[in-house]
Amino acid sequence: MALRASDPKKARRSASALVVRLNGRATLEAHATGEIVAHAQGYAASLGVFGEDAASWMKKLGAGLPATTVAAGEKVSKLLVARLAARGLLEFGLTASSGEELAVIEPQVADYWPQTATLHDSDRLVLSRFAYLRRRGTDFVLESPRADALFRLRDPNIAAILALLATPHSLKELRRSKHFFDATLLGLLLHSQLLMKAEVADGAALRRREGDEQLVLWDFHDLLFHARSTEGRHANPLGGAYPHAGAIAPLPAVRPGWSGKTVELPEPQALSSFAELLRRRRSARSFDDDHPITLQELSTFLDRSARVLSRWSDPSTDDGGHTSRPYPTAGAAYELELYLGVARCEGLERGFYHYDAGAHALAALPAQESDFEASLAQAAQAMGVAVAPQILIVVASRFGRISWKYSAIAYSLILKDVGALSQNFYLTATDMQLGGCAIGISNIDLFARLTGLALHVEGAVGQFALGRGVK
Repeated sequence: MALRASDPKKARRSASALVVRLNGRATLEAHATGEIVAHAQGYAASLGVFGEDAASWMKKLGAGLPATTVAAGEKVSKLLVARLAARGLLEFGLTASSGEELAVIEPQVADYWPQTATLHDSDRLVLSRFAYLRRRGTDFVLESPRADALFRLRDPNIAAILALLATPHSLKELRRSKHFFDATLLGLLLHSQLLMKAEVADGAALRRREGDEQLVLWDFHDLLFHARSTEGRHANPLGGAYPHAGAIAPLPAVRPGWSGKTVELPEPQALSSFAELLRRRRSARSFDDDHPITLQELSTFLDRSARVLSRWSDPSTDDGGHTSRPYPTAGAAYELELYLGVARCEGLERGFYHYDAGAHALAALPAQESDFEASLAQAAQAMGVAVAPQILIVVASRFGRISWKYSAIAYSLILKDVGALSQNFYLTATDMQLGGCAIGISNIDLFARLTGLALHVEGAVGQFALGRGVK
């Protein structure tokens, strides 16, 4: 028997549909030539020339188009939608047959398109331990650092079902709940890794069943910090956006002194050679490409700043052993690995390399040229310059070296180690009369493509530009 649209409870349980539309951060501008330009967060990008129907398609996307219509559309319309998706400028509404919007799906990675996992009544579902609900403005948001999209929840019944999924429930059991809303959304959440399939209710067993053994080593807050403080896994504003300018006064460069008694310090001793080195340290963002760094200089730089100096193991603890290197790390774990994007280096072919700190050797990796070029371009953009550095050092972490031992503080320790290594890079470059600059942004999805490594196994945690600075 057909369900009546006048019954809201039954309408919620009926099939739902996806609608594709431009997200709220973007606007489109159609030129007389048929060119469409997208504007978002202060940037403009041409999407191409789409002919006389460009303005009409803009209006349709603004109002929203059924995903089935887009999939069956003409080549030109599909191309426009694909280019918008590549720039993360689309969102997707999940609408019940009653017209009620259940959720809005916001892509967090480029080229995202919703996919629905197949579900059977016997499948047992449980919420991922990395998933979390929060308020964002006036929205109720479900997200996870593992998910390619976040879900803005419109129906309060969804939250009630998610609360049930703190423990495994079969789809058949969920259908019997008075709060059940829609199996399509559950399939979308499962494909996005916000839900997972499970057979048991034991929390420890569920942790081992989600992902792989390397994911077991991650605490919730560490993976969230990693994904949300880097580029590639979220759509939030990133970098020097001055989000509070005009609302809150900036803090002064030097902290105002405390009131009360002060102690005048005596004149310091004369500068040592090391103290002079510290004072000469500068960030170099421009490099002399007519006289690039040489392979001999690169070898010396890596030897002095990051090479393995010795190895040892503790017979009382089977922890994988230890090394000594020219910088400190937490627990002598030395979890940091160096990957080199070589744009210009006399004596070394252009390409992407891993530095073997034990053998003091470079291993060439078969990275895609487009990904390699993108990494150099993003580094230049992060430094605010037009030309890429001669060598881009990507500092990665083998996360398990730290999280196998440390709880609650693992990721913070990794970032502290990156700081210590960055100072090593600066001082070594200064001593060798080279130029260097720490880069505050790294793209973890791009690094995963360059190396073929899962982002939770070994991922980018820092970057450093190196070369012969312009005098």
